[in-house]
Amino acid sequence: MENTGDYIVRATAADGMIRAFAATTLQTVEEARRLHGLSPVATAALGRLITAAQMMGSDMKNDRDILTIRIDCQGPIGGLLVTADSKGHAKGYVKDPMVCLPPNEKGKLDVGGALDLGVLSVIKDTGLKEPYVGQTILVSGEIAEDLTYYFATSEQVPSTVALGVLMNKDNTVKRAGGFIIQLMPGASDEIIDKLEKRIGEISSITAMLDSGMTPEDILKFVLGDFELTINDSMPVSYECDCSRERVSKALLSIGRKDLEELKNEGKDVELQCHFCSKKYIFKPEEIEHMLEQA
Repeated sequence: MENTGDYIVRATAADGMIRAFAATTLQTVEEARRLHGLSPVATAALGRLITAAQMMGSDMKNDRDILTIRIDCQGPIGGLLVTADSKGHAKGYVKDPMVCLPPNEKGKLDVGGALDLGVLSVIKDTGLKEPYVGQTILVSGEIAEDLTYYFATSEQVPSTVALGVLMNKDNTVKRAGGFIIQLMPGASDEIIDKLEKRIGEISSITAMLDSGMTPEDILKFVLGDFELTINDSMPVSYECDCSRERVSKALLSIGRKDLEELKNEGKDVELQCHFCSKKYIFKPEEIEHMLEQA
């Protein structure tokens, strides 16, 4: 599904001392909700993580670079995983798509309660022998605060991350998006103080999205006093690149012994893609052919 309306803008401000990303991801998050049959709180959790991954992925240099954000947690959602490339494509899943919780004390979807305690891992595969892996504990489980903490501790980049997903009464997605604002090395105390004050004045990202603000509007609102320059924009979408060939390779990887057992059972083998729920069926004769290849 190609999303015509979802996009990221990238910008700089304060003579390059601030860099920023903002995104609107309504169609991307609605596609994730539809594919996985997500509950509202699972939609909010996965939607926030996908939005962040698309903004972070857009900062990677090469076409084949892949960013993965994984959350392993003790809460009822069980965990989340999202991958994004440098072209704005992302996909993801949650372990319990049907997780339901009452609203939190602010009357909002309780993403923090769904995640509870856990670890956030950011893996950047840039074609080197070993991928970069940064890990931090979840500080709130609300995802934006957890990524803010990750940037500060793992990448030593002071950042503000805001992510929001707003649902309609029929549990479809009404608004989704967010921003990441980062201070570059050498930013003066004056810039830092002024930016902290400005960010402190923002009510909520969902309120900004709900009022119809575009990514450009959001960055102008936050960074308008810092000589903001919008550098470029990029369309983003939910996209799964699974294929029969890739799934058959995964099946081959289970090993000869297990393949023999599957063949001897004489039944069709059904495999489902984690990211898009598409089902692939392999007949016993196909399993036999795989054994010959193995």
